[in-house]
Amino acid sequence: MTIIKTQSTRREELIDITEQVKQVVNKNKINNGIVSVYAQGATAAIMIQENWDESVQTDVVNLLRKIIPRGVWLHDQQDGNGDSHLKAGLVGPSEAIPVINGKLGLSTWQNIFFCEFDGPRTEKKIICTCIAQ
Repeated sequence: MTIIKTQSTRREELIDITEQVKQVVNKNKINNGIVSVYAQGATAAIMIQENWDESVQTDVVNLLRKIIPRGVWLHDQQDGNGDSHLKAGLVGPSEAIPVINGKLGLSTWQNIFFCEFDGPRTEKKIICTCIAQ
């Protein structure tokens, strides 16, 4: 198990962590297997998404804002982040990525993103677990 640390600068954003996950796979000398990528925290998630330009990531954030608006949920009475919990739950906390011949089994246009829904935060942790075949 390896912990990747990142930080966010906006309330809602997708942060590309693909290179850090590649480093974890290389460090663990995984040739074939799976790497599990898990976001710690009830208002964060992991998503595989297109990496070509930031418009897709912006579209993801805008879509989630439309379907899960801020300020209308029961949990908002506690700390004002009910939408963040719902967005994280909808996207999900983890992804399992195949490792094939020492490389992540992503397509040309796929990257791994940490999804922040309640930032900015100075430190967020992502747990990577490698399982060799």
